[in-house]
Amino acid sequence: MSDLPRMFPPWLDRIQIKYFNPVIKPLAGRVPGLAKLEHRGRTSGRTYETIVTAYRKGGQVAIVLGHGKTDWVKNVLAANEADIEMSRETIHLVNPRIEPTGDGVAALPGMARRQARNVAVFVADVAS
Repeated sequence: MSDLPRMFPPWLDRIQIKYFNPVIKPLAGRVPGLAKLEHRGRTSGRTYETIVTAYRKGGQVAIVLGHGKTDWVKNVLAANEADIEMSRETIHLVNPRIEPTGDGVAALPGMARRQARNVAVFVADVAS
């Protein structure tokens, strides 16, 4: 599953990383829907923070992969864990995986599930 369907073109990724993410980064983890995912690089071991739109229901967190299988996804899958700051709470994630569509992902609200019917979804369990 190296190449996943994308909702957004690659040029938008570059604009988002350069201009949009620095503006919203201070809000991530504090504003509902915006989360800050902390993960380690696969080869460098460096710690990275990535802004994502995450949903939680019970013991599951889901993120629609509108940008495809990006570096943060590869890093978290390789490490088999990550931390995410959501709603002013830091949550440790384990057992990360990719679901081919959002149809059966319980953590996604209805609107996001419909949006992800043709897009893969990152899913992880909340460590107990």
